[in-house]
Amino acid sequence: MNQTVNANRLFLASCFALITTAFSFSIRAGILSQLGTELSLTNEQLGQISSMWFLGFPISMILGGVFYTSIGPKLIMQIALVAHAVGILLTIFAVDYNTLLISTLLIGIGNGCTEAACNPMIADAYTGNEMSSKLNRFHMWFPGGIVVGSLISKFMTDAAMSWQSQVWVIIIPTVIYAVLFFGQAFPKPKADASSTMDSFKAMLNPLYLFMAACMALTAISEFGPQQWVGPILAKAGASPMLILALVTGLMAVGRYFAGSIIAKINTVGVLLASALFALAGLYMMSTMSGTTLYFAAFIYALGICYFWPNMLGYVAEAMPKTGALGLSIMGGIGMFSSSMFQPIIGGWIDKNKAVAVGSGLSGDVADLAAGQATLSNMLLFPGILIVAFAGLYFFGKKANHA
Repeated sequence: MNQTVNANRLFLASCFALITTAFSFSIRAGILSQLGTELSLTNEQLGQISSMWFLGFPISMILGGVFYTSIGPKLIMQIALVAHAVGILLTIFAVDYNTLLISTLLIGIGNGCTEAACNPMIADAYTGNEMSSKLNRFHMWFPGGIVVGSLISKFMTDAAMSWQSQVWVIIIPTVIYAVLFFGQAFPKPKADASSTMDSFKAMLNPLYLFMAACMALTAISEFGPQQWVGPILAKAGASPMLILALVTGLMAVGRYFAGSIIAKINTVGVLLASALFALAGLYMMSTMSGTTLYFAAFIYALGICYFWPNMLGYVAEAMPKTGALGLSIMGGIGMFSSSMFQPIIGGWIDKNKAVAVGSGLSGDVADLAAGQATLSNMLLFPGILIVAFAGLYFFGKKANHA
C-alpha cells in the first residue's frame, strides 16, 4: 500500500531536527566554562571535545551525500535520531574527558546526518519557488535555534543550574522531530546515483579546490569565535551568551533578506565585503570591553552572515557539474576545518593566559587579556580571505572581459 508523502509534516520535522543541531552548538558553547571547572579540563582539552562536534558533522554529511540516492532520507534520519539520543544521554552522564569526546562525536554525527538527509529531502518534496522558499526557511533555524539556545543557556546559568540540566534541553527538539517523522512516507530521491562519479570529476577543477581552501577559512571565521565566546569574553564586561544570541539573530535576519543584496552585488563581491566586515568586527572585539562589545558583535555578524550560503551559492553557480555532492563535500570541508582548529584555539587561550600571568596580570584582568589576545590570533583567518576574495573578484572580472 502506497502512503502519501506529507511534505509539510516532513518539513516541520526537519526544522526541529536542525533546531537540535543549533541547541547542541549554542548550549555547548554556554557550558564550556562549567565543564572545564567541574571536570578539571584545560582549554586545550575543551577544544578537543568541541572538535568532535565539528568532526562528526562532515563525516556523516559527506557519507550521507554519497549514499543518499541509494538508501534514501528515512534511514539517514533514523541514524541521526540514534546518534543524537545516545550522544545527548552520554553527555549528561559523562564523568570524564573520554566520555565527552565520544558523546560529542555522536552528536556531531547526528547533526551531519540531519543536513545530509533534510536538504535533498526538501528539494525532492517541493518544486520551483516553493522549494527555494522552504530551503531558505529551513536554514534559518540554525542561527535562529542558536539564538533560542543561547538565551536558554544564559538564563539557566544565571539561575545557577547545572550544565547537565542544560544538556537535557537538547532532548526536547529531538523528541519532537522523532514524533513528527514517525510513520511518515519519505519522497524518493530524484537524482540518479550514476551521476556521482561525474560530480567527483568536476570537483578536480582548480577553482573548486581554491574555494574549498577558502571554505575552510570562512567556516572557522564563523564558528571559532562563536563556539569559544564563553571562555573568551567571560570577563569582558558583556554577556557572552547575549553576544552569541545577537550575532546569530542578525545572521538569521540577514539571510532572510539576502536575495536583494546579492542582486545588487555579485556573489564574490558579497564574500569580499563579508571578509572585510569579519576582520573589522573581530579586531573591535579584541580591543573593546563592556557594552561596546555589542556594537563590535554587530559588525562581526555582518561579516560572517553571508559566508556559508554564498560560498555554496558560488560553487553551485560557477561549477554546476559538481552537483549536490560537491556542495555536501564543500560543507563538510568547512566543518572539518572547524574541528581541526578547536584544540588550536583552546591552546591559544591557555598560552595567552600564561603570557598574561607572566606579565604580572591576575584574575579577571588576566582572563580578559587572554581572551582579547586569542581574538587577535583569529584575525589571520579573515585577513587571508580578503586577499583571496579580492583576487577572485578582480581575476573573475578580467576573465569575463577577455
